[in-house]
Amino acid sequence: MLGVARIFWLVWLAASLLPLSTSAAELTMGEAIDKAGRQRMLTQRIVKAYAMMGQDISYRKAKKQLRSGEKLFTKQLAELQAFEVNSAVSQELERVAALWKSFRALATKRPERKSAERLRAQAEQLLQAAHQVVLHLEAASGAKAGRLVNLSGRQRMLSQRMGSIYLLRSWGFENPIYEEDYKKAVREFSEALQVLLTAPENTPEIDKMLRDVEGRWKLFQLSNKMDSGQFVPTLVTRALDQILVKMNTVTGMYAALLK
Repeated sequence: MLGVARIFWLVWLAASLLPLSTSAAELTMGEAIDKAGRQRMLTQRIVKAYAMMGQDISYRKAKKQLRSGEKLFTKQLAELQAFEVNSAVSQELERVAALWKSFRALATKRPERKSAERLRAQAEQLLQAAHQVVLHLEAASGAKAGRLVNLSGRQRMLSQRMGSIYLLRSWGFENPIYEEDYKKAVREFSEALQVLLTAPENTPEIDKMLRDVEGRWKLFQLSNKMDSGQFVPTLVTRALDQILVKMNTVTGMYAALLK
């Protein structure tokens, strides 16, 4: 049975990733970019949870992550479709909706190793479409803070991207592209973190939170043993989820700067 502390952690993590309930009519541009950016993260988080379930790693936790991710993506997609900006955003959201339908159908089936790479391939297509929505919204915002919301939100995606690739590798998939994508995600996270740390728009609260992320990121890099073939999926996913929660908060702070 799960201990009290463990149950509290799971509930807290799930709650930390949920956006405040806001109708499409009440969304600010910053909130719209935040939600669209969170969609990118969810594509990777669902693959990670699927791979965890397939390997029977923290099965209950992974199942909860997959189900909550599926529900949140569906909810946010509807909110973004109702948030009228321009035709470019609307057209890209139609593409996201079409890709989401097939991805969702596969992701919610019983996890099987033979389907894992197909799910990952579909996640890549959905990720790119979701990213285009963010870029269109950022351009429509016409504000520098829009870029920070995008960049900070992308850090959430990268944390879960690293986790999903790590879990696929621990499952025995040796596709060379996974190692390349993993190293690229690590590099891009480090580079973006430095950009955010020096952003002149930062408030003292944002600076403090980013310094915390920087410390956790350094610890994660020291403990990452994937190159040696020594996989510790439970520890790695926990560390990346902690970074995710922090970056989710930071992204919300940046979104608040963009009215």
